[in-house]
Amino acid sequence: METMSLNALIRFSHSRAAWLILMLSAVALELAALFFQHIMKLDPCVMCIYQRVAVFGLIFAGLIGVIGYRSRIARAIGVIVWGVSAIWGLKLALELVDMQMNPSPFATCSYLPEFPSWLQLHEWLPSVFMPTGMCTDIPWEFMGVTMGQWMIVAFGGYLLALAIFFIPALKR
Repeated sequence: METMSLNALIRFSHSRAAWLILMLSAVALELAALFFQHIMKLDPCVMCIYQRVAVFGLIFAGLIGVIGYRSRIARAIGVIVWGVSAIWGLKLALELVDMQMNPSPFATCSYLPEFPSWLQLHEWLPSVFMPTGMCTDIPWEFMGVTMGQWMIVAFGGYLLALAIFFIPALKR
């Protein structure tokens, strides 16, 4: 029985549907972020923008998998991009929540993102990547949970999904 469910997980992880779910869920997160920013008028901070980039990494990982789901190399690249993006996003979300829950004049974030000189996203697409808020502000909560805390849940969920669907495939 265990082998049968393991095989089903492995088959699903090799399917286009698994990668499409990853990509579409990350697109939904990006759309939610833009809704909060442009419709609800909540200003994103630099850490929010960095998390947004991590979510774009998840979209890119999903796209790699959707296009190359039959290729072991493409799946491996997608898994690596997925893992790096989710771990980086989780790290950023944890740092943001720490700044919000334990405000200190010595632990602040910068006003502008520090993107590489060859990738000035905040200049190319300021409506998406220009921070306008402060990291210590908590502009929104749902059920007593801040947006940063929800992002911990989201990135943790992406890591859990990665472990459930792709770690068994590595064991084979």
